[in-house]
Amino acid sequence: MSGVFAGAIIALAGFAGIFGIVYVFLMTRYKERIAMIERGVDASIFVDQNKSISPTLKFGMLFVGIALGIIIGDVLHEFYDLSKGPAFLSMIFLFGGLSLIINFIIERKLADK
Repeated sequence: MSGVFAGAIIALAGFAGIFGIVYVFLMTRYKERIAMIERGVDASIFVDQNKSISPTLKFGMLFVGIALGIIIGDVLHEFYDLSKGPAFLSMIFLFGGLSLIINFIIERKLADK
C-alpha cells in the first residue's frame, strides 16, 4: 500500500512542479508585457514573426512520421533482431524529424510564392 501511496505523491509533486513552472513563466511574461505597454512600447513586438503557415500540416506530417517510425521500428525488431527500445525510438525520431524537415521545405516554398 505504501508503494502506491508513494507513487501517487511523486506523480502529484511532478504535476505541481510543472504547473508551478508554467504559472511563474506566464505571470512573468504577463507582467513584463503590461509594464512595456504602460511605457508606450509598440505592441507589434508581441506578435510572432516566425508563425507557421499551416500548423495542421506540420502536426499532420509529424504524426504520420511518428506512425511510420513505429511501423519501421516494429519491422526492424521482428525481422532484423534489433532490440525493441532502440529500434522503436530511433525510427520514431528519424521519421518524425524527417517529416518536420520536409514540412519546413514545403512551408518555405509556399512562403516564397
